[in-house]
Amino acid sequence: MSRQKVTSAAEVPQWLNEEEREGWLFLSSIMFNLPGQLESQLQADSDLSFVEYMVLAMLSESPHHKLTMTELARQTNTLLPRLSRVVTRLEKDGFVERAVWKKDRRVSICHLLPEGRAKVHDAAPGHVAAVRQLIFDRLQNRQITALAKIGEAVLGDKPSSVINLENVQPLD
Repeated sequence: MSRQKVTSAAEVPQWLNEEEREGWLFLSSIMFNLPGQLESQLQADSDLSFVEYMVLAMLSESPHHKLTMTELARQTNTLLPRLSRVVTRLEKDGFVERAVWKKDRRVSICHLLPEGRAKVHDAAPGHVAAVRQLIFDRLQNRQITALAKIGEAVLGDKPSSVINLENVQPLD
């Protein structure tokens, strides 16, 4: 997503109306509170950060449990420098290994190891329970549908379209 300046200093901003302001304040609150709640659950139950969990989860769902670092960054919404630090921690714990791709030495591949598969398998039930408790148990089906449509309108596509594992080429 490219960053564009929405308004110039000379332009008068179009202030939010009351309904937009309430929506924005709710969204801001979700953005600041939900990650911390999910992080706390994962730390307490599995000794993983949210981003570590997402790295393990995305690798576990990928063909042959491998992704390029670039693809993994895209799927976890993480910048490459941060992802590199996270993967280094996961390597030290024996959950993943990084290697240079034989076909193109400029490309790094992250591979989920059996210990990492076991870790994400053990962490997933508690994480899903927390997601249900914090979000989906509080919503009706029509609200869940609306939430998905709002996300698509704001972000431009469904995460399942961006993270389409059928289009990921298996790595040798």
